[in-house]
Amino acid sequence: YLNKVHFIWSVKSLIVFCMCVGEGILPTGPLSGAVAGTVKFTTTLRPPEKPFLSVSWRFNGVNIISSTSINITDPGYAGRISLDRATGSLELRNLALEDSVEYTITITPDAGLPKQGRTNLTVYGGLVFIHLYRAPNLVYESSTNLTCEASGSISSREWIKDGQPLNPSGGVSFSLDNKTASIQPVHISDRGTYQCRVSNPVSTMTATHNLTVIGPYNLLISGPSAAAQGHSIMLQCTADSVSPAHFSWMFNGNETHVYNSLYIIERLGAENTGNYTCTAKNAVTMMESSTLFSFLTKASCIAPCGSSSGLVIYALTLKGLI
Repeated sequence: YLNKVHFIWSVKSLIVFCMCVGEGILPTGPLSGAVAGTVKFTTTLRPPEKPFLSVSWRFNGVNIISSTSINITDPGYAGRISLDRATGSLELRNLALEDSVEYTITITPDAGLPKQGRTNLTVYGGLVFIHLYRAPNLVYESSTNLTCEASGSISSREWIKDGQPLNPSGGVSFSLDNKTASIQPVHISDRGTYQCRVSNPVSTMTATHNLTVIGPYNLLISGPSAAAQGHSIMLQCTADSVSPAHFSWMFNGNETHVYNSLYIIERLGAENTGNYTCTAKNAVTMMESSTLFSFLTKASCIAPCGSSSGLVIYALTLKGLI
């Protein structure tokens, strides 16, 4: 009977001991700190009525500081740590990347069982440099890459366009490391302000690039689709382009030697019926775009003629480099 009682008491004591030793006296980690910064490991304990018999901290299994009636500090931490003897909390200063690992505390109270806690610390270096640049020769319906170069301790890299998160969709894709954003083909809607934001738990840096679609694009000819003979008419060619586009005109496939956005016929005749082609060329990229406009004189109309009130016609558009 005595052996049975002793066994039950031993089991209960072991359970109580395991619960006390195993209970966490440090908040759930990990903690984060910056190189050259400071971090504090704060316990959940209140100062006891009687001081702890001993407090010890270990870093990756190596004793940092042991405090009984005196403090014994590892030489590598001299001047870098401060121990709050009343609660066991520890402050670690002048952090280095090598300080990233598990920390363990063991406290022996004046009465009761030892208390332990453990947590992890991750030390991040500062972000040193960030630059966002674009591949050259960005033109309408071409392709381009935006590359975000950065150095330092990088935990995440985000892309933003016009203040909103930029996600893979349509012609936008990202490299596996999220370092490069690719746009193919480039559309008008792709112009805007792009940002790359790199960060870690202790710092953030952002780089910005304004993306302009060079063109020419949105090419169109406006003017009457038909008019009576003897009248004068004007056709106007417009295009969006950076730098401004240079214009030229052809009539039924022949050069007209008209080199501006307006094509004017002073006195309309039957010989003016046909196809008018406007070509817009970017003087910087030499990219050009053309559109076709068909015009009828009223004398040659088979069906009722179109209005002369300024109908705008989009036609076949040709693009290429010369």
